[in-house]
Amino acid sequence: MQGQPKSDEWGLFPDDRAADGPPAIAVRGVSFQWSSDRPVLKDCSLAVPPGEFWMLLGTNGSGKSTLMQLLAGLRQPATGEVLLRRPVGFVFQNPDRQLVMPTVGSDVAFGLAEENLSEIETRDRIRSALAELNVLELERRPIYALSGGQKQRVAIAGAIATRCEVLLLDEPTALLDPDSQLDLVRCVRQLVDDRGIAALWVTHRLDELDYCDGAFLLENGRVVASGKPAAMRDRLLASQSAL
Repeated sequence: MQGQPKSDEWGLFPDDRAADGPPAIAVRGVSFQWSSDRPVLKDCSLAVPPGEFWMLLGTNGSGKSTLMQLLAGLRQPATGEVLLRRPVGFVFQNPDRQLVMPTVGSDVAFGLAEENLSEIETRDRIRSALAELNVLELERRPIYALSGGQKQRVAIAGAIATRCEVLLLDEPTALLDPDSQLDLVRCVRQLVDDRGIAALWVTHRLDELDYCDGAFLLENGRVVASGKPAAMRDRLLASQSAL
């Protein structure tokens, strides 16, 4: 089930803190399976407050990408509820999967087509979004001429041009070099602070935790822990050293 969250009646906010309002992202009791013998998510629950940047951690096969697809509405849960503030922006791990137009400016404009904006409004949205991602100078650049990091910034610009309330990012740094990885996570941190949006970012890189408000740990299709970045890092390091 997809819809808008109305309250935190589910009690899903992390750290047992009082919420100022309804969550921007809320998942309650969600299950999903590819077949009867292949459960991926099992009674999975989490919530992200508005205006915060949270990360989703977990090993390969833990269900991270499947959960993000459910949040983006690309798949439907077998049971449970998924509620998000709208509009929602989704950024794939590989930007080549979502950049469909020949140039940077036209690709950002593509997501605005349904809003029936004037030409001036469309141009303002495009330029504002590109400027926030520090790629305004690329507006007329062909997509094929961009680096991987530039492509991811253009993909994010396309999402925020729609004035999304929620930004979902499925391992957006997986294909980038180390310098580009941290540049991108710092950029999203700034977007969350400047725009007051909620962001959920899938990662397995512990250094990226330095930029978020908190993180969830997904194991075997369930969120087994959530908390502040330092505490989650310590937990993961302790479990790794115990192996």
